[in-house]
This record gives sequence, structure tokens and C-alpha cells, in this order.
Amino acid sequence: MATLRDIRRRIGAVKSTQKITKAMKMVAAAKLRRAQDAMIAARPYAKTMKQILQHLSSKVDVTTNQFFAEREVKSVALVIVTSDRGLCGSFNANLIKAAVLHINKNYKELNEAGHVKLICIGKKSYDFFSKRNYKIIEKHTGIFSTLNFQQAKTIVGEILEGYNKSDFDKVEIIYNEFKTIAQPRISIEQYLPIIPEENKSQISSRLNQDKSQIDFIYEPSSEKIMEALLPKHLNFQVWRVLLESNAAEQGARMAAMDNATTNASDMIRVLQLSYNKARQASITKELLEIVSGAEALKKAS
Repeated sequence: MATLRDIRRRIGAVKSTQKITKAMKMVAAAKLRRAQDAMIAARPYAKTMKQILQHLSSKVDVTTNQFFAEREVKSVALVIVTSDRGLCGSFNANLIKAAVLHINKNYKELNEAGHVKLICIGKKSYDFFSKRNYKIIEKHTGIFSTLNFQQAKTIVGEILEGYNKSDFDKVEIIYNEFKTIAQPRISIEQYLPIIPEENKSQISSRLNQDKSQIDFIYEPSSEKIMEALLPKHLNFQVWRVLLESNAAEQGARMAAMDNATTNASDMIRVLQLSYNKARQASITKELLEIVSGAEALKKAS
């Protein structure tokens, strides 16, 4: 049975841990606010860019464009975005589990042949996949502490270099999309080749139904504008993914630290109750010894 000293030490240790988790929750909340602001500011630009490219793809023959042209998939690159640090609940574990399931379900034969290539963003994904014989071609760790647009451009440059050399024929991004603070959503998106969300007939049908939709006239030409926008689109989509993942990480960490703080409070109550019971038992035992000694003295006299 634990002594009073042991219980006091445990209560002190839990209280110290509770102070740490509470402080970490406050830090995560502050970082989450900044991450959310950056993510929300980026979403309209990314959405509008996507809509413009979608509209342009209805006017331009994209089948000859290297970023739209479908290839025979002989090799796949997966960009897996996790965090660099833990203490954020199941944020990393769920994403890594989803990535492994995705590989085994859709690219099992390619993976066994060594044709599934991973680009790991975040220390957690690199640590996991590097120990399990997956083919990692690039890694980026420590970028979320000083996240900036140049890092996204560097990642895109590496992807495009491999794609243009036909080192891989398809690129997908697996990341945590920010939905709510407590529950991010794992998203798997095809990055290359770009898939137009609507083909020409679908766009034409939608335009006929929505008479308020404006049919834009582009200058100098649709082809030149698309050629200029595509690199910006590719860079900004990766930047948006990094912002989404960063916001989701901070939200998950804040929720995890809040749960840890609550659990510490519950544990302190249980330990305090055990301490009171043990102290009461100790006092009762001392009283019984005193009474027993007094009775023995009476009988002796």
C-alpha cells in the first residue's frame, strides 16, 4: 500500500504536469489563432485560382499540357504531411495509418516493386516510413516552426523536377485538412496530373442553367494566361496544404492538452481522496495504539 509520502509525491508530480499541459494549451491556442488567420486568408485565393483554371480548361485543349496529360502510372509519388512534434493526440497516428492503408489498397504492387516514392514533410512521417523500408526520395523537417511561402516553392520544385523527368507519373498529397479544432479531416488529393473538375459539356450545361454566369474574355489569350497561372496554382496549392496542416496540428494539440489538463484534475481528486483515506487510517491507528496503551497501563496498576 502506498504511504502518505508516496501519495504526496504523486500529487505534486501530477500538479506539475498539469501546469505544463495548461501552458502548452495556451501556447497552442495562440498559435492556432495565427495559423487560422493565415489559412482563412489563403482559402479564397486558392479557390478563385482553381475556378479560373477550371474555366480556362473549358476553352483550351489541355490534353497536350504536361500538367493535365494522363500518363500510364508506372510510379507514384506521395507527399505525406505530418507534424514535427508530438503531444497532439492522434493527429499524426491517424494520418500515417491512412497513408499506409492507401498504399496497401491502391498501390500494393507498385510499392512492392519500389515504385511508390514518398516525400515526407514533418519529422513524424519521416521517422515512421524510414524505419519500414519505404522509398523516401525527399524529406522536409522543422519547416512548421518558421513556415513561409518559399518552403512551399522548394517542395513544388522538387515535385516538378521528378515529374518532368518521368521519375513518377502521378503525385498525391495526404494531409490533415482543418475542419474543427477537435477533429481535423484526413484528405487525399491528386496533385498531378491536374484533373479538371468539370469537362466542357458539364460546364456548358451549367452555364446554360445559370444565366447570371459571365463568360469571360481573356487577354492576351486563354493559352498564355493558363501557362502563366499554372506554376502559381501549383505553388499555392502546396502552400495551402501546409497552412491547413499547421492549423489542424495546433487545433489537435490544444484539444489534447485540454484533455490532459482535465485528466490531471481528475487524477488529483482521486489521489487526494486516497491521501485523505490513508491519513484517516493512520490517525485511527495511532488513536487505537494510544487507547490500547492506556488500557494496558490501567490493568498493570
